[in-house]
Amino acid sequence: MRIIPAIDIIEGKCVRLSKGDYNTKKIYNENPLEIAKQFQDHGIEYLHLVDLDGAKSKHIVNHKVLYEIAAKTNLKVDFGGGLKSDEDLRIAFENGANQITGGSIAVKNPGKFKNWLDIYGSDKIILGADAHNEKVAVSGWQEESNEELIPFIKKFQSEGIKYIICTDISKDGMLQGPSFGLYQKILKECHSEALGTSLKLIASGGISSFDELPELARLGCEGTIIGKAIYEGRITLKQLENYNMNVN
Repeated sequence: MRIIPAIDIIEGKCVRLSKGDYNTKKIYNENPLEIAKQFQDHGIEYLHLVDLDGAKSKHIVNHKVLYEIAAKTNLKVDFGGGLKSDEDLRIAFENGANQITGGSIAVKNPGKFKNWLDIYGSDKIILGADAHNEKVAVSGWQEESNEELIPFIKKFQSEGIKYIICTDISKDGMLQGPSFGLYQKILKECHSEALGTSLKLIASGGISSFDELPELARLGCEGTIIGKAIYEGRITLKQLENYNMNVN
């Protein structure tokens, strides 16, 4: 299972929110590149970079942070937050994104999201399926849509999507443990040999201790995103380095 630390950006700074609430913002570092380099120094290969300003304003904002991290580290960055247009995607990839994550766009303009999938391929486009009470949330989690989570995932599986990041919003930033039951349900109900694609589910939200990682791996999660647990010292970078060494 891939370990994917998260850096969330507001005004160029590394922050964390609780349940997606911008009023709970806590700044952890003024320099996201510094954090990214620490990850790399501990053998981390992947980074989940979220443009929270972009999510709110509905277009890419913090692409300079993306460029700096991509240019000055070897981390493979998946980038999301407010990507709505072809121009947003061009900017993200030109500034070093290895993959992009689209969530709101997949709900509000599924035709455009499918077009991105057709153009860039399933290895470059991640479906962001963030949910509250198994309903997909959009616009930086400020809105809840009428989309049911499982059918939403299945719909895009049929279009060829492979990578899915699923965050249970009620768990995010709360350090109370991830939604094991939800991930188990997704992996069970969305497994389809008939589609000829294996679902690469990336768990996100609520990770609170190192002991939860083997359980997510056992369920079949392809990756897990870890944010606040790192910044609050619940999980150390040394633990993640040892985990990666043992897995590899």
